Amino acid sequence: MSLKTVLVLLGLALATIFALVCVLLTRERTPRSCQHLPPEQENTEDGQSLVFADLTPEEMSQVVGYLQGHLGVPLVDASRAKPSDNCIASVDLQVPGKAEVLRFLDSGGARPPREALAVLYFGKQPEPNITEYVVGPLPRPAYHRDVTVQKYGGKVPYHRRPVTGKEYADINALIQRELKKAPRFLAACCESDGTNLVTLTTAPRGFKTGDRVTWFVLFHNVAGTGYYLSPVGLEVLVDHGDLHVSRWQLHKVFYSGRYFAGTGDLEREFVAGALEVVRLKQPRADAVLGSMKPRRPPGSPGPLQFEPQGPRYSVRNNRITFQDWSIAFGMSPNTGPRLFDIRYRGERIVYELSLQEALALYSSNCPGGMSTRYLDGSFGIGRFAYELLQGLDCPYTATYVDRHYLAETDTPKTNQNSLCIFEHDSALPLRRHFSDSQSFYYGGLRKNTLVIRTISTLINYDYVWDFMFHASGAVEVRVHATGYISSSFFHGRGIDYGNRVGPHTLGTMHLHHIHYKVDLDVDGQLNSLETQDMEYEFVKDPWSTQNTIERPYLRRERLEREDEAAFPLNVPMPRYLSFVSPNPNKWEHPRSYRIQIISFAGKHLPTNSSMERSVSWGRYQLAVTRRKEEEPTSTSIYNQNDPWTPTVAFADFINNETITNEDLVAWITVGFLHVPHAEDIPNTVTVGNGVGFFLRPYNYFNEDPSVDSPDSVYFSSEQDVGTCGANPLACLSSAATCAPRLPPFHFGGFLNL
Repeated sequence: MSLKTVLVLLGLALATIFALVCVLLTRERTPRSCQHLPPEQENTEDGQSLVFADLTPEEMSQVVGYLQGHLGVPLVDASRAKPSDNCIASVDLQVPGKAEVLRFLDSGGARPPREALAVLYFGKQPEPNITEYVVGPLPRPAYHRDVTVQKYGGKVPYHRRPVTGKEYADINALIQRELKKAPRFLAACCESDGTNLVTLTTAPRGFKTGDRVTWFVLFHNVAGTGYYLSPVGLEVLVDHGDLHVSRWQLHKVFYSGRYFAGTGDLEREFVAGALEVVRLKQPRADAVLGSMKPRRPPGSPGPLQFEPQGPRYSVRNNRITFQDWSIAFGMSPNTGPRLFDIRYRGERIVYELSLQEALALYSSNCPGGMSTRYLDGSFGIGRFAYELLQGLDCPYTATYVDRHYLAETDTPKTNQNSLCIFEHDSALPLRRHFSDSQSFYYGGLRKNTLVIRTISTLINYDYVWDFMFHASGAVEVRVHATGYISSSFFHGRGIDYGNRVGPHTLGTMHLHHIHYKVDLDVDGQLNSLETQDMEYEFVKDPWSTQNTIERPYLRRERLEREDEAAFPLNVPMPRYLSFVSPNPNKWEHPRSYRIQIISFAGKHLPTNSSMERSVSWGRYQLAVTRRKEEEPTSTSIYNQNDPWTPTVAFADFINNETITNEDLVAWITVGFLHVPHAEDIPNTVTVGNGVGFFLRPYNYFNEDPSVDSPDSVYFSSEQDVGTCGANPLACLSSAATCAPRLPPFHFGGFLNL
């Protein structure tokens, strides 16, 4: 082979190697279409939203340390405190007054001082009471002031305090001691010595102010399953009102339709053969009603949602921005999710959107079920929002945020990844049209929505709380209920109060009513309330005057006072109801936001009920009142244990004040009646069990603002729809190559239990 040939071949080889290296290097680079792009940021002063931010663990610890050193009384850690001790029950953000915040946000005023609200139980005092202190400024507290009288008109009586974990532990110890007095009965009824039985609290606790007497329902406990579906028929009434645990007593025992003075009395009746017993076997984990373990091996994976160029929203501190939206978010340990300063295109639409309360009211022919009216805020809607499961509770690639709280302990706790944020493709057009006449074209926009979600586990039920923000300028609020039903032991006429769902299990009828506060600021703080609905008028046709036409017409009405704006639950209300601004849009209509409620609520408690005033917010599907700083919430955590003399009665907010050109608040109740059935076993599904409301622009804009969305699609019959330039959907095939490398799965939700 000649030298020339060798050199030619060597040159070709080097060229080939060079080309291959270039190809490999190109492949190593991320394609431009897959590069993560930073979301567009709103021009908001950095850090302004921190005025609404939840307390950090460091701030909570600073407040605890300050109180321990400045109150001059001994404080016991609440996790160990007896009723006769003093303790710090909780520490949360003290949200500044609205006027002060708006001066800071809108007018360049001073930043409001950062403060905390501390709730203390003073059991070691001549007159035990609950006291609330505002502590500040954070992060280095230097003052505290007692705000109890200012907020509630006096000291809060001690019996109204929520039950702590330590108190429940002491009650369970008492019940276990009492159960030992009925060994033969327990062996016969339940194959038990009592240690494999668990208790479920009911509430409220008695029938009059000052009572602290609670029915506890007993269930078989099977590890890894929901014990709520395995009642044994035994319920006990415990008086735990005394400050000294040694004086607590078991007052009554109920078993399968009969009442007894105590467990000793129950045992004697059984031994004498005077008590008929339903003999239950200890359930097996593989056969129990409440098992959620999969019955089939995993199948092929379902659809996966991802963002080809990374999230199109940003989360910075407590502020979320998404396209034209900006939202400050937080979480109250008691009442759960709360949003502030919600803006669209830089204009504030909502000052505050917050959950207030969740009521679960039960029925049964057993004492525990028939007396249960849970007010979940007193248990802790935000506190019991645990870690979310990536890929199931929220999309795998969602942004997960930790939430911190301090309750029943001096040490802050963290619920990791307990709030998620994601953009959701609903697989539904937000709007579209296919033109098949005159000219041929297609125009549309996908319904992509920003979702803020958290899920609270409140004993047996799990509530999925969603706040959604649409490209049309609409806000959607939705709650779904899932988890386990609560049940009673099936006996007698049980089917008058629910459905039988197991051999000895009655799924008890109940209702879920949820209350929200919506402080709308539509084109400014001063708004009025307008309703619109249709009527028919009968008119002669004007072209011949010989025929009659039933013509719909629009009836508009401005509501001037609070009494007119209180719409009773389950009574038809105007189909269009809007907060209106004094300012018109381009077409001379008042700029407005409409409230649209989607609800299937049960019946509210009769107003002659002794505890109705404590849940009087439930009288109304919607009530609009003038905003007052002294009416920050529609209820109180103290209402649960003294509903007969409520600390906060929402009915008192409605006193016929004028609501024309005022700062207004909408209080919204949604809910549903739940009659449990066989398909609620093992779990209630979210399908059909979701309610909520919309806040929708109504003449607020001059046109649908989503026309400016960069996601819009339009092409005509003359265009080549297969090219990216004419149709962005044609680019999806290349975007699909940008599937992300998912982070390893992690779940630490059991760590803080």
